[in-house]
Amino acid sequence: MNIVYNIVVFLHIVGAAMIVGIWIGQMKNPTVHPRQFDGAMLQLLTGIALMGLIPALDMDANYAKLGIKFAIALAVGVLAFIGRRKYKNNEPVSKGLAHAVGGLALLNVAIATIWQ
Repeated sequence: MNIVYNIVVFLHIVGAAMIVGIWIGQMKNPTVHPRQFDGAMLQLLTGIALMGLIPALDMDANYAKLGIKFAIALAVGVLAFIGRRKYKNNEPVSKGLAHAVGGLALLNVAIATIWQ
């Protein structure tokens, strides 16, 4: 069961890299790329899976931290969906929307690593 947990953690990190990496790469001309939405969905699904695996592996969990991370992940997913739709319809994506997607994803990474 530990190998399943580690694989899900790996995929969770890949999702964060998809969001934050594209955001940093597009910093000169901020937009929301459709792959950022894919990364947000990967993060949401793997995050939910990790929350389910924690009790199964008798691990201690900080449910306040996980709840905050989940709320932020939902916000990233909604904003990335809006940005993806605008991107695909060749509509302008505001800088604020692009920075909100990347910045909130980066905040989630910070919460995951710094909050003990």
